[in-house]
Amino acid sequence: MKKALIIGAGPAGLTAAYELLSKSKDYQVIVFEETDKFGGISRTVEYKGNRMDMGGHRFFSKVPEVNEWWEKMLPQQGAPTYDDIVLKRPMKMKEGGPDPEKVDRVMLRRNRVSRIFFDRKFYDYPISLKVETFKNMGLAKTIACGFSYLHAMIFKRKENSLEDFYVNRFGKKLYSMFFEYYTENLWGRHPSEIDPSWGAQRVKGVSILAVLKNAFNKKKGKTGGKVETSLIEEFSYPKLGPGQLWDVTAEEIKNLGGTIIMNAKVVKIRKDGNHVKGVTYLQNGQEMDIDGDVVISSMPVKDLVAGMNDVPSDPARIAEGLPYRDYMTLGVLVPKLNLENKTNIKTIGNIVPDNWVYVQDRTVKMGRFQIYNNWSPYLVKDLEHTVWVGLEYFCFEGDNMWNMTEDEFAKMAIAEMVTLNLISSADEVIDYHMERVKKAYPAYFDTYDEMDKLVDYLNTIDNLYCVGRNGQHRYNNIDHSMCTSFETVRNILSGETDRSNIWNVNTEKEYHESDESKVEEDEVEVD
Repeated sequence: MKKALIIGAGPAGLTAAYELLSKSKDYQVIVFEETDKFGGISRTVEYKGNRMDMGGHRFFSKVPEVNEWWEKMLPQQGAPTYDDIVLKRPMKMKEGGPDPEKVDRVMLRRNRVSRIFFDRKFYDYPISLKVETFKNMGLAKTIACGFSYLHAMIFKRKENSLEDFYVNRFGKKLYSMFFEYYTENLWGRHPSEIDPSWGAQRVKGVSILAVLKNAFNKKKGKTGGKVETSLIEEFSYPKLGPGQLWDVTAEEIKNLGGTIIMNAKVVKIRKDGNHVKGVTYLQNGQEMDIDGDVVISSMPVKDLVAGMNDVPSDPARIAEGLPYRDYMTLGVLVPKLNLENKTNIKTIGNIVPDNWVYVQDRTVKMGRFQIYNNWSPYLVKDLEHTVWVGLEYFCFEGDNMWNMTEDEFAKMAIAEMVTLNLISSADEVIDYHMERVKKAYPAYFDTYDEMDKLVDYLNTIDNLYCVGRNGQHRYNNIDHSMCTSFETVRNILSGETDRSNIWNVNTEKEYHESDESKVEEDEVEVD
């Protein structure tokens, strides 16, 4: 048998392992995972019976193959969830699907509510043009935003930066209110320094025109057709958080005869000319060598290239200069939040129904907060009497925030909850838990604009395939990451040597729309 070595047990790595094992009997598959958890940045962390989702992951894809794959691993619910039962809340269900009250291996259907918290008021994200928005903004700001948008429509900017991208779609005034500070907080760089391709991949077709069109269609009762992912109002979600999908996948891989080695950090990629002979991994302080016929890497491309021998100076320099943004989150358990639910969505305890909220407040460092109660009722141990919140911060590994102790970080974050009036006093906090995530977000500045040269070099190595968000240094959703692995396995099994199909995932503007006839209108995005 041939031996396939797969680096990383996140979405891309585990998808590649499962696909290779299920579609061919010719490969022995070995997966190396640096940590003791499956799922990479899509893992779920459990703390005293409460579960945390690292970054928030809505499950949606317009790619039929991805949806079929998810359905195989976690079938859609066929009976109501606990909170739907209590609230008598209707939710779309699949006939014959599993009952989430009785089994764990189930994908839930959830309401999608994402809003912006600005000036202590809620605004829809993306910005919606409704009475509440105008009331919150006030007449003067509304008029200023309108004229600013008209100006942007007439005088289009050349899109050299992310700032240009946003101004062209929303106008300068809305951009400065709702995008400028948040983006700088997220990336640690001003939007004028960031490549516009980040916006093209993440925001896609969302703009004021898209919002207007969506609102008009709703008013006329129209459904179907192409819907921008950020405008959709329901999503799928694993009962026990996103990590559950990858725990299940890992078990399936083992059932198919695959091997997964945990706490095994790949430190060297041993190359002979343009061919990888094998990898070296570190486990329990010992380095071990293993040879293979194919290497599929979802590790950060910066680390991949750094671990290779005989890399020419130019690709080595580009890889070394690739930037990342790291992530810290604090799970905070409180009896209640001060936020008032003014929506028509019922919730347990009448808390606000948001999955996460974008914080656009220049007085705090907090980027977003999640309300885990609303992702799945099964993430929270005492759903009736507590609210389990995730406070999200963006930083650089090794900076002052990253180096804070759990108590120092908690003191800062909880003080910001009080500043935002999410709670009235730090004394209300029952418990907290901190998590750090390295290289959560591949960033689009520094040597990123030379990425094509690095890709050209990597493509000269005949048995190396780069997949996933960090493997390609591209801000991919879960479905994009999985698609890079689908394409990789197809190439390996067919003998195809051209890798452009793998690198083109999530770059072609109409990539997802190629199967538009099969798109179901009720599918929702993955963040």
